[in-house]
Amino acid sequence: MSDDQSYELLGFDNVLLPVGDLGEAVEFYERAGFTVALRFDEGGIAALRVGGETPGVLLRQEEALGRRPPPWPATRVWLEVADARATAGLLAGAGIPPLDAPFAGATGWTVEIADPWGNVLGFTDYSKRPELGRR
Repeated sequence: MSDDQSYELLGFDNVLLPVGDLGEAVEFYERAGFTVALRFDEGGIAALRVGGETPGVLLRQEEALGRRPPPWPATRVWLEVADARATAGLLAGAGIPPLDAPFAGATGWTVEIADPWGNVLGFTDYSKRPELGRR
């Protein structure tokens, strides 16, 4: 873009994840700790809260979408949590096994899960760099 056509990115609106069955997806994400902010079955969408922000994760039903077992190349959405290693245990206790053991990164720890349709979500903390985290 030229300088006279520039714009400023202000933040995220929503992250859209395709799912094969809206009801099953909502149940999965509720077990993973998400809260449903809006559900519109006729439109095939459900909005999930992420923290206190208005944008969130939007599940969108795609009729032809099949299931994919891990691992696979996929876009990953990572969300901040207070303690990723504790989150891994809570997810496993809810019947959602992590893809791998929590791993260390530059800012802290991360654990990833996958939903039945191949969407990968990571839960990451800032235990090594708390000044960069939200809390």
